Amino acid sequence: MEVRNLLAGIAVFAGINIAAFALCGIDKSRARRHACRIPEAVLLGLGFFGGALGMALGMLLFHHKTRHLKFTLLVPLFFLLQIFLLLWLHLHFFL
Repeated sequence: MEVRNLLAGIAVFAGINIAAFALCGIDKSRARRHACRIPEAVLLGLGFFGGALGMALGMLLFHHKTRHLKFTLLVPLFFLLQIFLLLWLHLHFFL
């Protein structure tokens, strides 16, 4: 049962990061076309709730939001917090 829960957690984490990465690409495309944009709160919220890695990769690959201090500071901070959370969970529940 524990392996199933671990795999489900990994799938959710991967899905959130794929969504964050995709939304960076979609928003960059919309920005170039001057179309309706994805709100910054949605992008940052997705980064905060597990999608920081996908958001960081999207920022690098699409050169998206790289001039916004809010994103260049918060996304790496969210990523570090998520790494610490995963390490803490591993130490307390999987050892």
